[in-house]
Amino acid sequence: MNRLQTYGNWYSVLLRLYPRSFRDRFAEGMKQTFNDLLRERAAEKRGLFALALWIYFDTATGIIRENTAIMTRKYKNLVRIMLGTAFVLLVPLVAMQFTDDVVWGPGDFIVAAVLLIGAGLAYELVSRKGSATAYRAAVGVAVTAGLALIWMNLAVGLIGAESDPANLMYVGVLAVGVIGAAVARFRPKGMSRALSATALTHALAAIAAVVIYALRHAELEAVFVIVSLNAFFIALWIVSAFLFRHAAIDNAQAAAKA
Repeated sequence: MNRLQTYGNWYSVLLRLYPRSFRDRFAEGMKQTFNDLLRERAAEKRGLFALALWIYFDTATGIIRENTAIMTRKYKNLVRIMLGTAFVLLVPLVAMQFTDDVVWGPGDFIVAAVLLIGAGLAYELVSRKGSATAYRAAVGVAVTAGLALIWMNLAVGLIGAESDPANLMYVGVLAVGVIGAAVARFRPKGMSRALSATALTHALAAIAAVVIYALRHAELEAVFVIVSLNAFFIALWIVSAFLFRHAAIDNAQAAAKA
């Protein structure tokens, strides 16, 4: 087997690393061009190795570029989630260099990364169930509320300290939302009911939180903070329920016109 054929065979193997769609369109032409260039170089009685090596390198660069482009298009949302997570985690990382008030260990960064990536994936998976802007907005509000509720409970706790067992009530709030969404199969009308139930459950948890804290302490300011924080989350659940309801109405109107 002569060198031209050997180099050509190696090049054919290299071309197989291109994405199939690209390979089907351009591989034959690229292989023909490669062989023609080597034949011209051989006819001039010049070395083939340097030329073949340069073409291999240039082709490998193209392979990386094409595969990266396809992966980016296919998993662009995942890439965005990962980049967004990295950006958010840079904030405490940088803050730790300038102040002693922010103290994060490796475990804190891991938990935060899991929460952020999980919230991003939850949004991507659920928002695909509806195409309406109101539906996507509703999912975004609900996921943001859930993420903030978990984060705040882990960080400082809505009732007393983060270690206070009373904060476990909010696990029930999230459970109502998750189970309700599953029962509704993410349909907008059912999701509206699920988020309304979540808001009601959170309101009951807020009342219990105020009673629990008031019995333990006589700090009016702290009670006001608890009421304000819980009212904020309840408002988010209600907004999400309203947006899901709006999406359900839009779907019904579109079906009637069809």
